[in-house]
Amino acid sequence: METLWFMIVAVMVAAYVVLDGFDLGAGVIYLSAARTAVERQKIMRAIGPVWDGNEVWLLAAGGTLYFAFPLLYASSFSGFYLPLMMVLWLLMLRGIGIELRAHMENPVWRGFFDVVFCFSSILLCIFFGAALGNVVRGVPLGADGYFFEPLWTNFKVGVDTGILDWYTILTGVIALVTLTAHGALYIAVKTDEDLNQRSHQIAQTVWPIQLGLTVAGLIATVHVRPGVLDNYKHHAIGFSIPVVVFGSLAVMMHAMLKRADKIAFVASSVYIVGMLVGAAFALYPVVLPATTNPAYNLTIYNTAAGHHGLAVGFAWWIPGTILALAYFVFVFRMFRGKVRLEGEGY
Repeated sequence: METLWFMIVAVMVAAYVVLDGFDLGAGVIYLSAARTAVERQKIMRAIGPVWDGNEVWLLAAGGTLYFAFPLLYASSFSGFYLPLMMVLWLLMLRGIGIELRAHMENPVWRGFFDVVFCFSSILLCIFFGAALGNVVRGVPLGADGYFFEPLWTNFKVGVDTGILDWYTILTGVIALVTLTAHGALYIAVKTDEDLNQRSHQIAQTVWPIQLGLTVAGLIATVHVRPGVLDNYKHHAIGFSIPVVVFGSLAVMMHAMLKRADKIAFVASSVYIVGMLVGAAFALYPVVLPATTNPAYNLTIYNTAAGHHGLAVGFAWWIPGTILALAYFVFVFRMFRGKVRLEGEGY
């Protein structure tokens, strides 16, 4: 049951990054791709019906983590208290930027909330990437399973680490570039004319940077945590993950050259899932490594809830997930195709 719930949490996190990732990416390119008020309205209409629903997967992943691995939830949420509060404020600012910009026709009002929306999206991408970097790198866990990290120390990787160092900044930049391309491809799928062309061009421009950062990120990860390859050495199937990652990047570029934006967007989604699955596969069964002493590592076994609770929870998780998936299929089918500016609201 512990392994099953580890996989469930990983799937829900991946679903969040893929789904909310494209509207975060849309926010990143918002001020550069959209040159006119009409084009900005098109981007808002492209993400408007789904952006808040996509965030359900973040809440669901957090709730599942609390239920299945309560000690991990308690340790990570206490140790990462400051960055989590920053993420919470950025999520609120992003929602405010989306919702309040349409309340007045004043260009200063709309311009202000457009900037709020764009910059909160950029910072969220970086913080989410840095969060994953902290999990892979490890944190200074004590014997009691708790830790504290300042926002930064000396930006070096070691025992005296901060939330931000050269490695977590690198993972933050990788997340920013990846979601920029992901969001640009989604906007290219959902729009036409000049906005489609600019979004497509942004994705194409970002692709070589994404490829280079992917290679740099893999090298840096092996340097920071040499043991990250142990599971790959013991289970040869793991080497299919980098094949999927780099294969999806190749398909992504090929599709962009052929102007097959939908295929490129799907390939971008596969790339994101491949990167997250690769991280989860490398860490398993550890869920939060300790930089102080490997004996202090938090694993799926010493942080999990009781077996009976996990079994009963799984029985309830199945119908809940089916309902959520049915809702998402309905919404995305309802709003499929290119966005139009006729009508009210989004």
